[in-house]
Amino acid sequence: MAHSNVPLGILPAGTANVLANELGIGNTMEHAANVLGDCIAERIALGLLSSHSAAASRYFLLMTGAGLDAEIVYQLSPRLKNAMGKLAYWVGGFRKVGSRLTELTVRAEGMEFTASFALASRVRNYGGDLEIAPTISLLDDEFELVLFEGSSSFTFLWYMLGVVVRQHPSMRGITILRTRKISIGVPAERDIHLQVDGEYVGLAPATIEIVPNALSLLVPSHFRSRRPASVDETAWTTSPTR
Repeated sequence: MAHSNVPLGILPAGTANVLANELGIGNTMEHAANVLGDCIAERIALGLLSSHSAAASRYFLLMTGAGLDAEIVYQLSPRLKNAMGKLAYWVGGFRKVGSRLTELTVRAEGMEFTASFALASRVRNYGGDLEIAPTISLLDDEFELVLFEGSSSFTFLWYMLGVVVRQHPSMRGITILRTRKISIGVPAERDIHLQVDGEYVGLAPATIEIVPNALSLLVPSHFRSRRPASVDETAWTTSPTR
């Protein structure tokens, strides 16, 4: 539906229903169906992921993750996911505790960073329950890029606690910035996994970029009035490597 004028309406039937929660239309089909009739078509940007391991580029609505979270998606058992829903991702995450995480290279805004989990997000909501990208809106023509540095899985327990209590923007080891284009690099002879909107899509290296005015999305009128967040709200919590 990218670049068409046909509006997209959301009927949530997924595991986390991130987009439905972000729009505030509820996470049941019945509630969303009742709301859709009053929604308004809003033109928004899409993300575009181009990966060396994929035959074609892929548009996405919500987010691309590289590193730790994509590796969890890659290794997640479909049977466990069907049985436990969102809890299955937490189980997959805790299985990583004690392991050494692979670090990747991220380039954005003329700077270079090292991280073991990079999230390029168009929405605040992550996994249906958490807000990792604190200020972004689908009405912005940008990503909020959230970078978690360090190769110790124990450090991520501390990071996740910060995310739960919404204090992570001020935590050392986490960088948050706005950007329209991101490059993901890989260390020699190591795999860096990628996920798009919660689905596994392959391996880095990859490029992620904004495609403005690409989709008509049905949104509630109260969401349409939301203004793009100020760049001044962006938190810088680590020093980039130039």
